[in-house]
Amino acid sequence: MRTQESGEDYLETILLLYRKQGYVRSTDIANAMNYTKASISRAVKILKDADYIYMDPNKMIFLTEKGEKKALEIYERHEVISEFLIKVLGVDPETADHDACHMEHVVSASTFDGIKRMLKEADGK
Repeated sequence: MRTQESGEDYLETILLLYRKQGYVRSTDIANAMNYTKASISRAVKILKDADYIYMDPNKMIFLTEKGEKKALEIYERHEVISEFLIKVLGVDPETADHDACHMEHVVSASTFDGIKRMLKEADGK
């Protein structure tokens, strides 16, 4: 199943927030993404129904195994594409991060593999 771009952004945000602070609440996601609590509530329900996240009795949000796998995949794509744009194409870091945020959702597996190969070559590996 292909997760929509916004769902992937939520999963990536949850992953990064958990790494940063050790817990994630709906308000943390709202603050990080600059979305309303209503939008977060709707997204949390969709992600729960799709078995990407679960919520404990204290309303803390956790990625399921499936959700963590997807979040790590998206995060890797973001990091690699951003690094590629900076190192190979000479894009400034802020623009590279912004562009990678969009590209990570649409790039094919074969193109992503090519980007990783070119990045390795640029690093001399």
